Amino acid sequence: MSDLDRDSITVEALRQMASTPDPRLREVVTAAVRHLHDFARDVNLTPDEWLTGIAFLTAVGQNCSAVRQEFILLSDVLGLSRLVNVMHDHAGREAAGTETSLLGPFFREQAPEFQLGESLIRHPTGGMEVCLFGQVTDADGKAIPHAEIDAWQTNAEGLYDLQMGDAGSMDMRGRFRADAEGRFHFRTVRPLGYSIPMDGPVGRLVKDQRRHGMRPSHIHILVQATGFRDLVTALYFGDDPNIESDTVFGVSRSLVVMAEPGLAGNPRPDLPGVRYDFRLSRRGANDSGGRVGADPSRMMPAAE
Repeated sequence: MSDLDRDSITVEALRQMASTPDPRLREVVTAAVRHLHDFARDVNLTPDEWLTGIAFLTAVGQNCSAVRQEFILLSDVLGLSRLVNVMHDHAGREAAGTETSLLGPFFREQAPEFQLGESLIRHPTGGMEVCLFGQVTDADGKAIPHAEIDAWQTNAEGLYDLQMGDAGSMDMRGRFRADAEGRFHFRTVRPLGYSIPMDGPVGRLVKDQRRHGMRPSHIHILVQATGFRDLVTALYFGDDPNIESDTVFGVSRSLVVMAEPGLAGNPRPDLPGVRYDFRLSRRGANDSGGRVGADPSRMMPAAE
């Protein structure tokens, strides 16, 4: 037995973990321990600081419930959720396919079904009505007939239905079926940007970092079609004041849209239009086609 110092403790910890039979678990935990030890050495972490960190993580866990997932929120505001999403996207999306964005914790299975042209909004709260329209194609631009499109968003006051007090009622979300040419259109109101929950430990961290905690106005979209990867993305309104500083790093330039009056091809020319064509990537032999993100039926709501 030899005494352990600031460097040999890492070697010994990794030696003891080397017998882990699951190769992926061994790889992930080994890398995590190595980076954590390097982090502690890099900042010369003190015992009091580490206990403060443990207290913070404990508080994050204590703020998780059936209707709140503070650890997802922490992952979001640190940019880790987006990093994992980007890596998954890069590994499986065809170059011309639509970029993905965060699924978020407010997605719900079995949203109401609507006919093309109908509105997502069951209980209006004001705001500017718009028509979202476009076409679903493959990465080469060939139409994908009858793709299923889920859409969900906040209302004009910045609230999702799950935040309205009646978890059994669905509003501001729905499913549509594209036509034989892959074309779709539906009505909604322009959603309001909103703040992530700032009343917990993650919110206090964001305040300590002098960050605003805001998400820009956006509409979540999930597109599914047989033989193609599920596309989980969102459309962000480019004139939102926080479009350049989304607290959870969800915005990509290719996903920024504007609501424009008189837009060519708008099936509802009486309304401002948002045109967006979704391009799906084909599912590979080893690709499950699944969504990137937590199971929202057990983990909600955090940031998105």
